[in-house]
Amino acid sequence: MFDPLRDKYRHANNHFEEEELARDMELAQHIALASTSPHTFTMDNDSSFESFFGEDPKTSASICNAKMSDHGEVFMQEKISCLVSLQIRSSFHKVEGGLMALLRRCLELETENSTSIISGHVDHFQSVESEDTGWGCGWRNIQMLCSNLLMQRQEARELMFGGSGFVPDIPSLQRWLEIAWERDFDMLGSNSFNYKIYGSTKWIGATECATLFRSFGLRARIVDFGNKEIESLCYGANRGTKKVEINSRDKKKVKQVYGPMDKFLLDSDRLTKEDNKLNKYMTRKMKGHQVLIDWVWNYFAEKNLNRLGSHQRVIVSDKTPLYFQHNGHSRTIVGIQVKQPLHGRPKQYTLLILDPGHRTEALERSLNENLGWQKLIKRGVHTLKKPQYQLCYIDPGVADSKEMEQLKTIDSIYFES
Repeated sequence: MFDPLRDKYRHANNHFEEEELARDMELAQHIALASTSPHTFTMDNDSSFESFFGEDPKTSASICNAKMSDHGEVFMQEKISCLVSLQIRSSFHKVEGGLMALLRRCLELETENSTSIISGHVDHFQSVESEDTGWGCGWRNIQMLCSNLLMQRQEARELMFGGSGFVPDIPSLQRWLEIAWERDFDMLGSNSFNYKIYGSTKWIGATECATLFRSFGLRARIVDFGNKEIESLCYGANRGTKKVEINSRDKKKVKQVYGPMDKFLLDSDRLTKEDNKLNKYMTRKMKGHQVLIDWVWNYFAEKNLNRLGSHQRVIVSDKTPLYFQHNGHSRTIVGIQVKQPLHGRPKQYTLLILDPGHRTEALERSLNENLGWQKLIKRGVHTLKKPQYQLCYIDPGVADSKEMEQLKTIDSIYFES
């Protein structure tokens, strides 16, 4: 049976294979040139990508420093250059006209009295059964944030992934994270992974997301939301978390956080011993997570306050999407909607979320037909049933050398709900 869409994918995949082959050839030429340079680490004839990067990044770096003395930074630059040549563009289902444009149209067609604020361009990267189902959601959300940054921010486009201008696949992103660790970004977190993530199916979280973007000089920030009683379960002494500052008036706490899974996820064994505390918390109907909703609204509404009273149904913000982490899964918040009910009732806020677990074609179809997309994208405060949530966002601008040193330590602001 003739399937034009399937043929279209097959044709696109052939192009990807051709691009990969071309990059492999370019890498081979690069390594050949590198081996003759007096300032670079010389590899044996049977060298491969793995042998150049090393099975253990820290070991690789130490060997390099021993052989090169003062040329360690030169070796790192060669390593980055090699990765820039080798990295592969991630494949994804490209939505004609853009997925966010379809979402905007559907939001504008809604009949209720509402205002929505959404990010600009965001491509949806779905988990692929044969590649990353069950563990890759963190990487897919990073890819979604990358798609926005590469399209919306010129400074990010120049800095990220060697200026390649495209979103790399998961193995390439794993190599970039290893390089960030070698450069001493999130030293505590990298130790949790034994400095190695390439080829692994280990889960990552918001901390690894922030680490990756910070290594490019981007100001990635982390925010935690949770209840004080549950917070004691998640950030106890066994977790090794260091609390740096407490502001009881604003209900904020600044603390160091590090992976894997950001050290904020619940430990099921410990929760079993604390069932009474957990049950007591859950019976509060998650009222406290309104704090998270308010924070997200203020985040997207910033710099758009003068447009909120203009009766615009949808406002496109220059804010990056939010990496949205909770126990067992992560998603991407691309906007928020507020409805003003009649008769003086409280405003109703709804998160607009892209889930890597959904199929891009299903999202595209439901938005094109303006049918059923709400169940895929909208999430009200009543759906926030996890005790802890964590967000990663990226402030504008580029860090200078002094700020880069500060960014190597991953910290977060904690909001008690």
